[in-house]
Amino acid sequence: MAGSTTEVSHQWIRAGTKRIPIVNRTLVMGILNVTPDSFSDGGRYLDPQLAFDHAQAMIEAGADIIDVGAESTRPGAVPLSEHDEIQRLGPLLSLLGKHLDVPISVDTQKASVARFVLDLGAVLINDVSALRHDDKMGTVIAQAQAGVVLMHMQGTPQTMQQCCTYADVVDDVKTFLSDRIHVAHTFGIEADQIIVDPGIGFAKNTEQNLLLLKGLHGLKELGRPILVGISNKSFIGHVLDKPVNERMMGTAAVVAASMFNGARIVRVHDVGRMKDVVRMVDAIKHPSWN
Repeated sequence: MAGSTTEVSHQWIRAGTKRIPIVNRTLVMGILNVTPDSFSDGGRYLDPQLAFDHAQAMIEAGADIIDVGAESTRPGAVPLSEHDEIQRLGPLLSLLGKHLDVPISVDTQKASVARFVLDLGAVLINDVSALRHDDKMGTVIAQAQAGVVLMHMQGTPQTMQQCCTYADVVDDVKTFLSDRIHVAHTFGIEADQIIVDPGIGFAKNTEQNLLLLKGLHGLKELGRPILVGISNKSFIGHVLDKPVNERMMGTAAVVAASMFNGARIVRVHDVGRMKDVVRMVDAIKHPSWN
């Protein structure tokens, strides 16, 4: 597995009406949390206009995709009802859908929420349960021909940090994601709609996160774009002994390492600075960039 050179089998991600190119460049997904309790930016963008302004700023800084989340998935987070999730997302998605052309992703595990936001112009569903939380999610995504992120996690956000047992973390994550890709296909979701996410920080301790990042190239055998969400996460804090607001350089290092090991999409808070990292690494990986 470690020597695999399998590459993504399509030159784009098909997400609703969008075709998101992934040839010779790494995409930056900007994080927009409209939550009171997310670990890094909770409470900052609850006001829809402030959130919209931040989305615009991230696009100006180079975001290729905006990922909106209304329910925190940090360890121990309290679940949000479908009604409350829709109430948080509705006003912002209405603004984004009318005024922005950049693809909009929504981080949700609920089929009813996914249907609601896809009707408002979102084109990608980022499901941390990989279609396991809600048995209707696959059907909703297939009917909308939306893109989907299938993420690895053991347990739930409430229990995942007690579920950090693996025979081999890279092999186990690859097997899980391969199975979830198969399940997605049974709903009618095509390969070019699927992105895979190893779930850095979800049901993994610091050592397991580091091993997974080192062995990320093993997931290239799945033939789907690899997304990593690593921005400011606790394993960076553990390695560097830094609080959340002092992890930018650690995040930059992980972005670069992830890209060299096969990541095609990086999900980050600080779009401007991480876009510089992405452009520099892409230039090294593809010297004919100009």
